[in-house]
Amino acid sequence: MINQERGGYMPHIRPVSDLRNNFAEISRIVHETGEPVFLTKNGYGDMVVMSMEAYERKLFESEIYFKLKEAELEAKTTNKRFSHDEVFSDLRSRLADKVDANNV
Repeated sequence: MINQERGGYMPHIRPVSDLRNNFAEISRIVHETGEPVFLTKNGYGDMVVMSMEAYERKLFESEIYFKLKEAELEAKTTNKRFSHDEVFSDLRSRLADKVDANNV
């Protein structure tokens, strides 16, 4: 989530006062690049500004990560295993149920 400049990676870092003085520019950066802008106060990190799309993407990634960690823990603590066919059959059934529920 950082921009690439001159062959290296540089995050967008701005003083928090830019939020008031250059809001339109910060808004443009987060929407055009999809990257966050890190705001500093007295030289220290204070806030992160990002677009709604970037926030929702991060939230989704976080939920996926949490579910993977749950599955990993369950795999370590149980002997219950499912075949490829069982997993995909269950997924197809759940998706069909959701589609049916949305069409009602």
